[in-house]
Amino acid sequence: MEMSEEIKLPKTKYNMGFLWLICVVAAMGGLLFGYDWIVIAGAKAFYEPGFNITDETPLMRGWAMSSALFGCIVGAITCGMLADRFGRKRLLILSGLLFTVSAIGTALSRDFFMFNFARIIGGVGIGLSTVSPMYISEVSPASMRGRLVSINQLTIVIGILAAQIVNMQIAQPVPEGATAAFITESWNGQTGWRLMFGAETVPAFLFFLLMFFIPESPRWLVKFGRNDEAENILSRIGGSKYGKAEVADIQQTIAIEEIAHVRFKDLLEPKLFKLLCLGIFLAFFQQWCGINVIFIYAQEVFQHAGYGVSKMLNFAVISGLVNLLGTFVAIYTVDRIGRKKLMLLGAGCLTCCYALVGTGYYMESTGIHMVILIVLAIGCYAMTLAPITWVLISELFPNRIRGAAMSIAVLAIWSACTILTLTFPYVLKALGAHGAFWTFCGVCIVGFIVILKKLPETKGKTLEDIERELVD
Repeated sequence: MEMSEEIKLPKTKYNMGFLWLICVVAAMGGLLFGYDWIVIAGAKAFYEPGFNITDETPLMRGWAMSSALFGCIVGAITCGMLADRFGRKRLLILSGLLFTVSAIGTALSRDFFMFNFARIIGGVGIGLSTVSPMYISEVSPASMRGRLVSINQLTIVIGILAAQIVNMQIAQPVPEGATAAFITESWNGQTGWRLMFGAETVPAFLFFLLMFFIPESPRWLVKFGRNDEAENILSRIGGSKYGKAEVADIQQTIAIEEIAHVRFKDLLEPKLFKLLCLGIFLAFFQQWCGINVIFIYAQEVFQHAGYGVSKMLNFAVISGLVNLLGTFVAIYTVDRIGRKKLMLLGAGCLTCCYALVGTGYYMESTGIHMVILIVLAIGCYAMTLAPITWVLISELFPNRIRGAAMSIAVLAIWSACTILTLTFPYVLKALGAHGAFWTFCGVCIVGFIVILKKLPETKGKTLEDIERELVD
């Protein structure tokens, strides 16, 4: 196997200030993704009475919770084609604009239609923001790519935690047994939930502005024959020798006839199709392992554990902190332990946690021990499946079709998340909390087996070396 220049030149000194700057700015898309996605969980108890959403209207409840995810699907469908045609940077700028419009629109919505319309706009922004890990992977040296791509997951988690803290700080105490009419007329029902959504405007507009100041992806530039621009960017990262070597290595994986062309039909090539199927499986597994239900339907999950709305908001913040700490563990271990081992660890630990949680719910056990099991599952997910899946789908696909292939993998993520979010009220009603978590346990067993047998290790390899190993 031909080795890349980066491996031949281990003493390359990287401009870490510049590298961290562009990666952190790009990863702000992840922060907005996390905030926009989770803020609704804390606002749910307060906007539902005003829109007449009850246990008897599971479709309305599911639609309100998942409308943004339908926007994600639209964003995911288009982002691959747009990212390969117009570049990663422009899509992230558009994403920041959509987040800003959505935050303002949701906060000012006066009826159920406008609420969901604004949420869908934000969802499109989320779908486009998933270009962030692809951008980061394309500017990162192989030796630290796992850590840098994991920054995107870190900002997602920070966004989740920020939403949970904002929700807790804005919400006023709710009396036990408060009626829907009381909540509707309360400060929470009239103003509080709107401020929860509106608070996103500040970071969204900041992301929109900062994206104008970061460079385009050098790998995208090479694909469009703009080698000098790509070399300048890579030279700022690792010096002129590194820049020349990287451009030459990238060019070896892109044939002349492929420059400036985006060909979705290439995905049907047997080896590429296998990689695409693996990426789709990882995407579905990350969602259907069930953790996102705990975040989005925190009210129901903690209610079955024996706690009300006020306690739910407190436990949500605790779970967010554990989520954050787990992500730091992932950043530290992803380039040391490797992707495959962490994915196996996550699938195995979640299998055990869900088996215990399901059994607890079946026995109608309530109390702090149930909360501990739920938070433990969140921590396990945060240090394994959550960030590592994004790392893998950003590096498994070849340069020439990375945008198209990743858009399909991202589409799979949001399709899986939408299906899960929309149907969970029905699943909970049909199977009970115990049946739902036992189902997630079964999904994790399947995921463990597939990862063990099919997932290659990509730790420490350049994107070009991964391509040669898996495709050539």
